[in-house]
Amino acid sequence: MNKRTTARLQKRIEKIRQSKLTIYDPVAAGSKRLWIPDEDLEAILDTALCGMSLAGLALRTRSKVIKRRVCEALGYPVPSSFKKTQPRFPGQDFDTYVQKSSNLQIWNEEIAANRRYVLIRVAEDETVTRVKVVTGDRLAKLDATGTLTQKYQARCEPSAQTSELVVSEDTARLRTIVSGHVGNNFPASSADDPETGLLMTIRDLHKRLKPLVNRRFDDIGIDQERNRGAVLHRLVCEHLGYSDCRDNGKFPDVKHQLLEVKLQTSPTIDLGLIRPDSTAPLQMQGIQGSEIRHCDVRYAVFYGETDGRQVLLKNLILTTGEAFFTRFPMFQGKVLNRKLQIPLPADLFGD
Repeated sequence: MNKRTTARLQKRIEKIRQSKLTIYDPVAAGSKRLWIPDEDLEAILDTALCGMSLAGLALRTRSKVIKRRVCEALGYPVPSSFKKTQPRFPGQDFDTYVQKSSNLQIWNEEIAANRRYVLIRVAEDETVTRVKVVTGDRLAKLDATGTLTQKYQARCEPSAQTSELVVSEDTARLRTIVSGHVGNNFPASSADDPETGLLMTIRDLHKRLKPLVNRRFDDIGIDQERNRGAVLHRLVCEHLGYSDCRDNGKFPDVKHQLLEVKLQTSPTIDLGLIRPDSTAPLQMQGIQGSEIRHCDVRYAVFYGETDGRQVLLKNLILTTGEAFFTRFPMFQGKVLNRKLQIPLPADLFGD
């Protein structure tokens, strides 16, 4: 971590310390002053916890020691006793899980899409080696066992119109923020937070993405679905004007444009744990004082066909989350399970 980043994080910690808030006092996700974004939360806790020894500690004691260190690292006072809240750190909306194995276990509650899950990896010698912050919606994507609650799903039925703009304008909240005069080249990464003056209108997004219809690309690799998504993400970013097409696996895919990208080679759209039309706030800082909600996100749904060798993009359907279900009928989900077990991929911790 460079000196500039360290200084910025220390300033964020000091603001929390000066606020006199506790870990139980809520902070709005859009608060630039007190809300800690995912990347900063991960950096602060990784620095504070790595190298920490938990050797010889009983499980309950270990949990308390970790929570005390987390409070100190973030600038919060350590409570005399920790309440049994869900999540354990409601002020910043996260839970901590100490992981000696690759099997994440969540007891007596469903995964919350917006919640942060702080995964603390411990080596065989009981030393903390890495901290990773993962949101609930990403955890849902990691599940390959079918143990998770049924996620929201919708049906994609392409029409004879190869390129559709479901609504002609963004949500009312986004209309005051988007710009109709965005250039063709971005100095920012596609994974950066959206910026005033650089957020395209939904009409402009549609105009720039339409040329991808009838585009073909190779359908290769062991994990074809992941390969397809990675290729489409790069193509979308390039057509929007990004040279830095980073994909950090978080929602939405193109964060800088509040754009989620989906490739459908079957009619069923998997939507994760939260409805696109939800008015719940996104875990990101606000823009011009406006809190960004899930329903403000734009969805680019590409319908394609594959012959096993190449994918052909046949249709583009662009909509806001707010209007999503006016175009894509929703399936009804079910609520199951009290204990969730999620095998974490070997590369999650960046090894």
